[in-house]
Amino acid sequence: MNFEEFQARLSEESAQIEEILRRYLPKEEGYAKTVAEAANYSVLAGGKRLRPMLLLECCRLFGGEEELAAPFMAAIEFIHTYSLVHDDLPCMDNDEYRRGRKTTHAVYGEGMAVLAGDALLNLAFETAASAFSLAKDAAQLGRMARALQILSEKSGIRGMIGGQCADTQAEEFPPERVTQELLLYIHENKTAAMIESPMMIGALLAGADEEKLAALERIGSRIGLAFQIRDDILDLTGSLQELGKQTGSDLKNNKVTYVSLNGMEQSEKEVRRLSEEALEELRGLTEQGNEFLECLVEDLITRRK
Repeated sequence: MNFEEFQARLSEESAQIEEILRRYLPKEEGYAKTVAEAANYSVLAGGKRLRPMLLLECCRLFGGEEELAAPFMAAIEFIHTYSLVHDDLPCMDNDEYRRGRKTTHAVYGEGMAVLAGDALLNLAFETAASAFSLAKDAAQLGRMARALQILSEKSGIRGMIGGQCADTQAEEFPPERVTQELLLYIHENKTAAMIESPMMIGALLAGADEEKLAALERIGSRIGLAFQIRDDILDLTGSLQELGKQTGSDLKNNKVTYVSLNGMEQSEKEVRRLSEEALEELRGLTEQGNEFLECLVEDLITRRK
């Protein structure tokens, strides 16, 4: 797949995902109108739509039914967006820009941004649970129940929230207390867990066995770690115009990152190692493969924004 073909497919799938998200977003009406507006503002701010795209492509990789994946695609993006809304709050990273425009708290106020994040988290599970009505038999119902478990665990205390907790506490530590082990725990849970989750869920909904799910968890872990290290690199080398958010925030907040611990050269090497291992295992999962999925993973890890 050449660059032009990949970009065309990327645009096509992004538009498809936007349609799915709009289908499940709350109506802006009644006494809860403002929180619905704030939630919708947050979700429709754009973004790569990486997680729902990974879910869709892993479902396709194993020949699954795409309509069964749609509620989970929306749910994973709602969870991701709520985490960004809360990350940007003054009590957390205190960022004013996200995806090239003002953050939710900068537009709607801190209290309403908290509520918008809460609303999106609840909406995610309401949306994922709606998939049960699409099941055609007991086997599909079982897969959906397991998918809901994966979504809950990877986004909760044993996943993203656990990583965010460690990350928040680490900001209060003196630099020497932020070890490589702690940093990898943060990256594995705060970032990688929410890449593992959609890949596993997409394959699971298509009927993939436990061995394939375990492989995708490993692949997602490597992709997530590489993605986060790349993010740390871009925070030092990118710009607001390129990234759509303020850069240098890690330096400003005195955060220890993979780059500050290991240096730029070693960080670039680790990104390459992780991405090569992830792609090698991904290519061996099925005979037919998924060229677009492989290109998507490469693009995420080598991105400039």
